[in-house]
Amino acid sequence: MERLGTGIGWRPEIAGDIERMPGIDWVEVVAENVCPGHVPASLLRLRERGVTVVPHGVALGLGGAERPDAGRLEALAERAEALRSPLVTEHIAFVRAGGPLSASPRLEAGHLLPVPRTRDALDVLCENVRIAQDALPVPLAVENIAALFSWPGEEMSEGQFLYDLADRTGVRLLVDVANLHTNHVNRGEDPAKALAELPLEAIAYVHVAGGVERDGVWHDSHAHPVPRPVLDILTDLASRVSPPGVLLERDEDFPAPDELERELTGIREAVAKGAAARTTARAQGSGVRSRSVPVSGSARESGSRGPARQRVALAQAAVLSSLVAGTPVPEGFDRARMAVQARALAAKRVDVVAKVAPELPVLLGERYRAAFLAHAQKWPMTGGYRQDALDFVERLLLTSGQRERRDERLPLRELREWWLERSGPVPHSRRPAARLARATRRVLLRR
Repeated sequence: MERLGTGIGWRPEIAGDIERMPGIDWVEVVAENVCPGHVPASLLRLRERGVTVVPHGVALGLGGAERPDAGRLEALAERAEALRSPLVTEHIAFVRAGGPLSASPRLEAGHLLPVPRTRDALDVLCENVRIAQDALPVPLAVENIAALFSWPGEEMSEGQFLYDLADRTGVRLLVDVANLHTNHVNRGEDPAKALAELPLEAIAYVHVAGGVERDGVWHDSHAHPVPRPVLDILTDLASRVSPPGVLLERDEDFPAPDELERELTGIREAVAKGAAARTTARAQGSGVRSRSVPVSGSARESGSRGPARQRVALAQAAVLSSLVAGTPVPEGFDRARMAVQARALAAKRVDVVAKVAPELPVLLGERYRAAFLAHAQKWPMTGGYRQDALDFVERLLLTSGQRERRDERLPLRELREWWLERSGPVPHSRRPAARLARATRRVLLRR
């Protein structure tokens, strides 16, 4: 596996800071945020300096019951080629459910949700990973995710699940040590046990990130400093194997550049501490070992995947519906944790829509958050976040006549103009004749 070194997640908000940081060997970019024909200039400059750029997908849903969408795979492949990347990465998660397999409405989570660690889910995941591998021009690595809840009746530990996945497909692993810490706090899982069960030679690279604990629940926020327990897990991993690359993730509340550099220094020190322990253990003949897995994958299979897909589809649809559509929580799940997850999904919808449609919080002011949460309670997300913003405004416009108090009236004219500008298949022309036609249409609509 190619040695990557020390990296950081590239985000537009800190692009300039990253370019000036010393010792950055590579960066990771959210794949869905990059257009192959319009790669940000900062990424192009980094790439020309020899900095490796890796696209990191968040929307493929490899752990979902349906086969990966061909269009999403093609888009991921295009990004890998545009960035001249040595590999691409995605998550072991499901992000949508419903549809023909479960005979239920299709729903979007807008977030990474855990797959059950069962034989059925593993069979489906393995086939989905193979489909993705065949469609991509470079190797694929998949990431373990953080979770707020557990599935009842799981048949494997996280380490066993990942081992079998790598064994059967030859896929590389992106090990997120912050997510191992999250699952330790939220699900009582031992990070050391997970590392002991992993096929360490299959590791492509490692994620490190911060989070926050609220009411006994750890939230993988990517908006806080990396805590000591996460660095300790990184040291444990580095005492077992030399990771090809380690990357700091930060998505919100970006600190000053010197603070980010201190976090990167802390990561390097944690890796060096683990490497020293590994050297000492080898000298004493007591090195930590993990199970070995063929990096090319084996031919072992289990069961018929058709029935497995349907069983997984029904289970995932029931779970996601309970989280976003208010249906009953399936039997065996922790209702309190499911409620925490449901609130987290709604809060994320509010925040992400405010980012993809920043005009809405400006137009609605303090009313935005309450109005969108009311929308989210009644209307699950069925498309992406941009479509969610359009649906939100459309329903505000449709229900505006039902409002009784004049002092609560919304800026309907501005909202209608915003919706008309963005709801078409292509951006509106700025030519004077076209602008006059739109203005005339707005006048007619107000009558």
